[in-house]
Amino acid sequence: MMKPPSASGSPKNPVKFRLPTAENLVPIRLDIEIDGKRFKDAFTWNASDPDSEVFAFARRTVKDLKLPTAFATQIAQSIQSQLIEFRSYEGQDMHTGEKVVPIKLDLRVNQTVIKDQFLWDMNNFEGDPEEFARTFCEDMKIEDPEVGPAIAIAIREQLYEIAKQGVASMRESRTNKKGRKGMEHLSASKVGSPALDLGKLFDPEGSIQRKMSERDAYGPVVSQLSKEEVDALEAREERLPR
Repeated sequence: MMKPPSASGSPKNPVKFRLPTAENLVPIRLDIEIDGKRFKDAFTWNASDPDSEVFAFARRTVKDLKLPTAFATQIAQSIQSQLIEFRSYEGQDMHTGEKVVPIKLDLRVNQTVIKDQFLWDMNNFEGDPEEFARTFCEDMKIEDPEVGPAIAIAIREQLYEIAKQGVASMRESRTNKKGRKGMEHLSASKVGSPALDLGKLFDPEGSIQRKMSERDAYGPVVSQLSKEEVDALEAREERLPR
């Protein structure tokens, strides 16, 4: 069990923007197409790393994967734009809303399909999506080495979105207070509402929880696709607008 939360992002005692994880890493997702050739990837990046690392990474990726040189600029620009957005939130006050929020996994990695949902403690800044993903893969006996990182990225992306909503919620709260003096009630935000509904299904202890009596209904589901099924899915995905 992870440590209990040490701070709460209430309007009177806000926390500064960051993800509720031990390492405040930026989830980066790339989907770039040039002259009919497509490159997709997802990983985490340390926002404090110098920008020169971005260009070095882009050049190294193009070289290692033998991509056309034009990809280097597009990869670097995409990473930089996502880092700029993340940095724009740093230092801002954040409302964390409910103690726990629902995280949902619904992804395919190669031939493995993962579906799961659980609660994550937004006030615990020692959570570890990578460790959670490693444990998940061990428990579910998943051998594909690409599955764990994909699960961790999916968790971090959702936590990032919720944290951004927390910043917006804090701004809204302060704006409302300026317009209506004495108002102490913060209107329900997208951060708090889903967690309040799903929270009844889970135990209130810990950072990542799943109520024992609900495990069959809400537990993880892992299935394997055939190569033919994967080919059909990828062909369908290629036709979808990006």
